[in-house]
Amino acid sequence: MCRKQIGERVSITKEGIERATAYRHHLHMYPEVSGTEVETTRYIREALEAMGLTCWNLKSKTGVVAEIGNDNGPTLALRADIDALPIVEQTGLDYASKNEGAMHACGHDFHTASLLGAAQVLKAQEATLQGKVRFIFQPAEESNQGARALISEGVLEEVDAIIGFHNKPELPVGTIGVKEGPLMAAVGQFKAEITGVGTHAAAPHNGNDPIVTACQVIANAQAIVARHTSPLEPVVLSVSHIEAGNTWNVIPEKVFFEGTIRTFNKEVERKMTEQFEKMIVQTADVYGQKGSIEWILTPPVVHNDAAVTKVVKSVTEKFATVVTPEVTLGAEDFANYMEHVPGCFVFIGTGCPREWHHPAFLVDDAALPFAIQYFVDNTNALLEVLSQKGNA
Repeated sequence: MCRKQIGERVSITKEGIERATAYRHHLHMYPEVSGTEVETTRYIREALEAMGLTCWNLKSKTGVVAEIGNDNGPTLALRADIDALPIVEQTGLDYASKNEGAMHACGHDFHTASLLGAAQVLKAQEATLQGKVRFIFQPAEESNQGARALISEGVLEEVDAIIGFHNKPELPVGTIGVKEGPLMAAVGQFKAEITGVGTHAAAPHNGNDPIVTACQVIANAQAIVARHTSPLEPVVLSVSHIEAGNTWNVIPEKVFFEGTIRTFNKEVERKMTEQFEKMIVQTADVYGQKGSIEWILTPPVVHNDAAVTKVVKSVTEKFATVVTPEVTLGAEDFANYMEHVPGCFVFIGTGCPREWHHPAFLVDDAALPFAIQYFVDNTNALLEVLSQKGNA
């Protein structure tokens, strides 16, 4: 049997691109937000079964996992997210959302269509694969629940490496951002509350005003960034939502506020969360009030493995313009997979004038061939490299 050279480009046919485009347009018309992707799941499952793939029977009603290949080599996982956002679409496309109040404003329809297109190509060359390919169509990325749910169902069992991507609107079509090491930030989401004593606004001395305390905490929190974190570390601490009282002449009993901490360094994240919690609790205590904070489970750092990324960069340079992308303090729950297996996550240019989550966000269909090629060529190359490593 004649094997392809490592990194050899596989031809993506015109019919394959047209089919992937049809997938994307259908998915774009029928978006479903995190946790509700039932019809999206059905559509993906039917498309894969029509290709001859057998899908796993997951406990979850959303998400699809399928596998091709053989037991004579390593297992590589390919992942795409499938959920949409609760946004009213304003693109004016003839295939705009038909599900009111939901929109693929982050391009997950593009990710899913690309992986479906790659599945078609890889299934056709199944006999020559040097191992297994596991296709993961993941729900609930936006709510950071999908990856962990699928991991608990065993999608990473026997997986040697994983790759994925996110569209990048500011990169032109034909450009792919590949970078070893940290790419997207770890995120800490918090919900905090300060409890005092409510009273009439005309008699503040008869109460214990939590608004004054909360204002001090929120203002002083930036000292954690400016004076307790190295200026060489990219860090964000943002309070983005505050609630207190419901009328003009009553000092409320409680103040609620929430926000986020973002960084690329686990130790910095640990210290910041510890310091912020102390600030809330101790500042409230000084004024005879009670402060509390709850931390919400959120994604760790997207950190690209050096060995996997080296292969991906070498292969991708053969069909696209490869650039070193800027790191972003945005988050991706693909990072949860990377806590268990080595992987690489890249940015694929889609040439859109609008940023993610904008109601007029667009993806250029011309980027689909590059996304499909990314999955197909890197699958063949990584299976070859991982096979050689296993036989060494």
